[in-house]
Amino acid sequence: MASPFTMKSALADYGRRLYEQGMIAGTDGNLSVRLDDDRIMVTPSGLPKGRLAAEDMVIVDINGNHLQGNLRASAELAMHLLVYQRRSDVKACIHAHPPHATAFAVAGIQLEEDILPEVVVSVGRIPLTDYAGPGTDEVPRSIEPHVDICNAFLLRNHGLLTIGGSLEEAYNRHELVEHYARIVLLARHLGNIEAIPSEDFKRLEQMRQNMDKTWDHKV
Repeated sequence: MASPFTMKSALADYGRRLYEQGMIAGTDGNLSVRLDDDRIMVTPSGLPKGRLAAEDMVIVDINGNHLQGNLRASAELAMHLLVYQRRSDVKACIHAHPPHATAFAVAGIQLEEDILPEVVVSVGRIPLTDYAGPGTDEVPRSIEPHVDICNAFLLRNHGLLTIGGSLEEAYNRHELVEHYARIVLLARHLGNIEAIPSEDFKRLEQMRQNMDKTWDHKV
């Protein structure tokens, strides 16, 4: 299980990475990690995630009850908790507003999964959720239909959520989806997007499923 001391610094570090990569601005975004079966560490509400200190982090139980920390947990805590409650394999969640991916969410345009092989293998389907008011119970409800089988979610008019078996995996998926959204946008400007041939798409999907099974076995 993750050490609270190590994870406090890791959350601060990945918050800085998000800021440096232009995926958040101001007090945007929120990050969390699973410490053990009953404890979640999450970034605080209302502070710039690019300038957090380790001592700013908040620890809650799996139901959201405050356990440790002087600040209030992220306003999107309920979204994180739903993921952890439904997916025992998930150890980290990252929500930010990367510009290209968020542009698709704002435009209400789905990012199809059969375009870039790396996305098929490392992320899978990226659903576009129904609109949900930020900071409300509508947000976890909007991802609930997809959370059991998806690792990334375009939150309509809001941003991007990625999850993973580690903080690094959740962050890498965030970077990959943002890079993918930029590629798709450029391809749209060129006037044409070619899908992966169906047989190879199935092969790539099987690769991801095999990787997921291997990870589940290790967990």
